[in-house]
Amino acid sequence: MDNLKQLIREIPDWPKPGILFYDITTLMKDQAGLAAVIAGLQTAVKPEDVDAVIGIEARGFFFAPTVAHALGKGFIPVRKPKKLPAATESVEYALEYGTDKLEIHRDAIQPGQRILIVDDVLATGGTAAAVAQLVEKLGGRVAGLAFVIELDFLNGRQKLNGHHIHSLLHY
Repeated sequence: MDNLKQLIREIPDWPKPGILFYDITTLMKDQAGLAAVIAGLQTAVKPEDVDAVIGIEARGFFFAPTVAHALGKGFIPVRKPKKLPAATESVEYALEYGTDKLEIHRDAIQPGQRILIVDDVLATGGTAAAVAQLVEKLGGRVAGLAFVIELDFLNGRQKLNGHHIHSLLHY
C-alpha cells in the first residue's frame, strides 16, 4: 500500500499555514490506485461480520458506497445538519475551536446491526468517535472503522479505543 503514497499530492500550508494537506484527488483519478484503495478498505472486515457501511460527509462518500457494494451491503450516509430529509438523530462533538454536528436518519440502523464506518482520513479521531457514538445511540454495533490515511502523530486512535481500526496508509 505504501506505493500509493506517490499518487497523493502533498500541499503545504493548506488550509492554513503549518498544515501539510494530503490531497487524495490525485489518487482517486488513478484507476489502479483507486482499485487498490477500494480493495484494501473492504478487507477491514469479513463480509459476514458487517451488515451495512457508513460513509461520513464529505470525503467518506468517495469510498463507502463502493466498499459497501464490494461487500454486498447497503450504504448509510452520515451528513452535516439539515441535509437528510427524514427524522434524524444527531451528535455534537468538539473541534479544535468550537463544535460541529453530524446527523443520521433514525431508521438507518436497526438494533444489533454491525456497521463498518469508512472515511478518508483518521486525524484527531473526533469525527469518527462521534459517528461511532451515533451508531451505538441507534442500537447498532461498530464492526470496525476503515480509513485511507491515518495521521499517526495526531493520535486519533486513542479516541476510538475498543474499536477495530484499519488504515491503509500511515503518515
